[in-house]
Amino acid sequence: MTVHFIGAGPGAADLITVRGRDLIAAAPVCLYAGALVPVELLDHCPVGARKIDTANLNLDEIVAELAAAHADGLDVARLHSGDPSVFSAMAEQMRRLDELGIPYDVTPGVPAYAAAAAALGRELTIPEVAQTVILTRIAGRASAMPPGEELATLGASRSTLVLHLAVQAIDRVVGELTPSYGADCPVAVVARASRDDEVILRGTLADIADQVRSADIRRTAVIIVGKVLSATAFRDSHLYSATRTR
Repeated sequence: MTVHFIGAGPGAADLITVRGRDLIAAAPVCLYAGALVPVELLDHCPVGARKIDTANLNLDEIVAELAAAHADGLDVARLHSGDPSVFSAMAEQMRRLDELGIPYDVTPGVPAYAAAAAALGRELTIPEVAQTVILTRIAGRASAMPPGEELATLGASRSTLVLHLAVQAIDRVVGELTPSYGADCPVAVVARASRDDEVILRGTLADIADQVRSADIRRTAVIIVGKVLSATAFRDSHLYSATRTR
């Protein structure tokens, strides 16, 4: 018996990996975050599978379901939105499973920031413009940011910055990043990336907050900040250079 933590992708049902799809199809128990995971993925579950929406369950209740499946010798497909390595709350579940001696593995998925970049048609690393991507969030009621990871501190690098779980505080984001990036720095907000109701906003730190309010975007959105969003005059990558020794 194994608990398979599976990255379900950013929203479009066909952006799950082949491995993830096959694990769902073979697991007699499936736990999924109903508010975030596309319901179409449940069509891959085998006939008679137990399907459990974890949206209204707390950690103890989720672990109890995993332990019950373990006791019955049943594999579990545990679906997390995006890629479970980032902001998925997978670590606390794995810690509990370690304590209980329940085996598990992890199948990566397409992360939300990658789907957002695809929607924008942009590469987030451009030669001599930006070679670093920072994935972060802001402090909120859920948990504080560790020392040194405050938004203003990270923004001082002027790297390509990707914020999850922050669109509801867009004014705060703008206020903390403008001193480092400048009011004219390009910004994009992609809500519900890859889904049929995807929304894309493009602007600058000076006007993006007004756009977010006008579009009434409050959750399930990624904010991307950096010069890569508008860069056109940059050198070609050495990867395909005619002068590169192959």
